[in-house]
Amino acid sequence: MLKVRRPLALAAAALAGAMLITSCGSSDSGAEGDGKTLKLWHYEAPNSAMGIAWNQAIEEFKKSHPGVKVEFEAKGFEQIQKTASMVLNSSNAPDLMEYNKGNATAGLLAKQGLLTDLTPQVTKYGWDKLLSPSVTTTSRYDAKGVMGSGNWYGIPNFGEYTMVYYNKDLFAKNGVKVPTTFNEFEQALAAFKAKGVTPLANGGAEYPAHQYLYQLALTKADRSWVDSFELYKGKADFHDAAWTYAANTLSDWVKKGYIAKTTSGAKAEDAGVSFISGKSPIFFSGSWWYGRFRDENKFQWGSFLFPDSKMTLGSGGNLWVVPKNAKNKQLAYDFIDITMKKGIQNTLGNNGGVPVAAEPSAITDPSSKELIENFNKVSDQDGLAFYPDWPVPGFYDVLVSATQKLITGSGTPDQVLDELQKAYDAGAPTS
Repeated sequence: MLKVRRPLALAAAALAGAMLITSCGSSDSGAEGDGKTLKLWHYEAPNSAMGIAWNQAIEEFKKSHPGVKVEFEAKGFEQIQKTASMVLNSSNAPDLMEYNKGNATAGLLAKQGLLTDLTPQVTKYGWDKLLSPSVTTTSRYDAKGVMGSGNWYGIPNFGEYTMVYYNKDLFAKNGVKVPTTFNEFEQALAAFKAKGVTPLANGGAEYPAHQYLYQLALTKADRSWVDSFELYKGKADFHDAAWTYAANTLSDWVKKGYIAKTTSGAKAEDAGVSFISGKSPIFFSGSWWYGRFRDENKFQWGSFLFPDSKMTLGSGGNLWVVPKNAKNKQLAYDFIDITMKKGIQNTLGNNGGVPVAAEPSAITDPSSKELIENFNKVSDQDGLAFYPDWPVPGFYDVLVSATQKLITGSGTPDQVLDELQKAYDAGAPTS
């Protein structure tokens, strides 16, 4: 994330109206439910791979559950991020909700007792047999809310990872070579700036900026470094070589004009639109944008893994979670199961998503095949490094504040790293 991360739901009111569906059926409801209403929240854009696939899942749910009403509400990522604990601790909790994975989000809700333990359903439906070990890391949380072990509190039905999106037309127009190494990447940034083009799309008020920071650190990191930072398997030192390099490099990119200082207050949506509009030739972000870019970009574009880095941000996708106060839990379990079926998984894969259980032969779109192959490449080399806001509650806001200071120049790299260290140490569990 996001996680946090991640795409904003678009045209929420129109989408909610279009997807208020009546249908009927499943019996086994939650303690106070009527077994005839499924209250569903998610924050995926309607033209994203997930939005398309989950709309199909609602239609299939309608057919298999005649008489059940689906009350869908489109939420914004930030909206759910900031209000989840309060809403889930009330009688207004949905039956099923998309939520960000990681210690600071799903792990925190699990620790607070706000999520249903899905372990019995995982066994019953066989969802664990469809998910690779690297993907299931973010599905399970121990009593302290630390991911990787313990009970199942969420189910992902897609994977995600970050990559460099680039505008092929702008590269050709400005005579810039598509980079294959990090040195060539920085040369490309310099070449665009020399042509009067600010190369990198960025959103300093949300996740894009601190994902640049984390990716730069990952170029100097390995799995043990990630496990120390994310899973507390060692000491996380924000003044080590990796974090120091990342902060200094990001600060340097701003000074050189590769990132505009004016983006300190921009949101993720602003960064994405900057790329879609053809203003920014490069945007480092996640696979959650892929389907939308394919739908809205009016130019030739492509993507590649961040050069000279064995690791990149990524994980299993956002989780389906069932709130403890959900009233119709069995309907929620049934809907999750539909999203894990091959038909929905194939739809994900053919619309720019990264499915976890698709039929390879059913993925016919060439760009989608490349997207999935790159995810498999990163996953197979144990290169999914999760997201920087995950380790401790509230760290997302700290990262936003810290990277904004790097962008505006109101804080030195050392001061920013001090801020991150202080917040991390205050929130990390103490054994």
